[in-house]
Amino acid sequence: MNTERLLARFRDPEAAHAVATAIQQRSTRCVRLMEFCGGHTHAILRFGIPALLPPTIELRSGPGCPVCVTSAADLDYVLALTRMPGVILTTFGDMMRVPGSVGLPHHATTLAQAKAQGADVRVVYSPLDALRIARENPTRPVVFLGVGFETTAPMVAMAVLEAQEEKVANFSVFSAHKLTPPATRAILDAGEIALDGIIGPGHVTTVIGADAWRFLPEAYGVPVAIAGFEPLDILRAILALVEMIEDGVPRVANVYPRSVKNEGNAVAKRTLEQVFTVTDAVWRGFGTVPASGLRLREDYAHFDAVRLFPIEVTSAREPPGCRCGEVLRGVLMPAECALFATVCTPQTPVGPCMVSAEGACAAHYMYGPRQPVDTDAKSNLEASR
Repeated sequence: MNTERLLARFRDPEAAHAVATAIQQRSTRCVRLMEFCGGHTHAILRFGIPALLPPTIELRSGPGCPVCVTSAADLDYVLALTRMPGVILTTFGDMMRVPGSVGLPHHATTLAQAKAQGADVRVVYSPLDALRIARENPTRPVVFLGVGFETTAPMVAMAVLEAQEEKVANFSVFSAHKLTPPATRAILDAGEIALDGIIGPGHVTTVIGADAWRFLPEAYGVPVAIAGFEPLDILRAILALVEMIEDGVPRVANVYPRSVKNEGNAVAKRTLEQVFTVTDAVWRGFGTVPASGLRLREDYAHFDAVRLFPIEVTSAREPPGCRCGEVLRGVLMPAECALFATVCTPQTPVGPCMVSAEGACAAHYMYGPRQPVDTDAKSNLEASR
């Protein structure tokens, strides 16, 4: 079966309307559901799913964009690395325009600016590309900026193992990896927003397994439905959540069984555990989230950029007026930010939620409603630059 025919099975309009009708018939209570993954946010808006739902259901975006939740302090550290003689900084392309701290005199605030100013910053498609660059430049330190959730972290772990085996001494990793379940726990513990159900991230859960989300129904009474990224996947997840909420029986429903198993991917999890250990991590918009990050174990400390390049970073600052942190926590809808679609656009992004391909603000700008220009906010931002 070719890709087009396969996708058609999950985009069938009649099937989608049938599931939407079932949702409308079952939903009697007003509920707020959060899709954790930024890929879900884009799919929900791109395919017009909110228009198929009854007014009883409200959808909120969560922190499921690893680019967006990378802290300004981490970006400041990486930008400082690019100013060190000889360093080659490698990264995925979606990190190039993410802002670090603003207002640092004579310093770039994004990797794209650093590259334009002469830093050796290279976009790669895999950490193995970064390892290849290290082999080709044995006299220069090559640092890979590792950003991502449990989905991409195993690839970085494999690159570290390969570097160890080949004794590539000039390769290192700055790990800004984040773990998704602790962020969901942080949102619920903060109590800023009441959630009745979670649409669980499909790609992440392919690695960590559906059982990793059992703490939500067991400890918080919040049901979870693991979803893929096609319209029928998402609608079926919403129906599963509505049924669990209406019946008062929260659990973990796996509506993405073609990819997700209860136990997850054992090989990927073993590789992660071999190379990384869990640590506290700073999330943009959240602050420090306990046990939510990954750092290299002592056995691989010689590949840890933080230990190899002990750079002190001063207090990070967020862009004035940017409310990306509240959007990431689900407290705010993108259009409620005064900068949205006025000063802050994909062409001139102020915050990371408008930069990333998975950012909620970028999704709402592309597919959702806009709001009028706030001239006062625009003047304040321009004055701060």
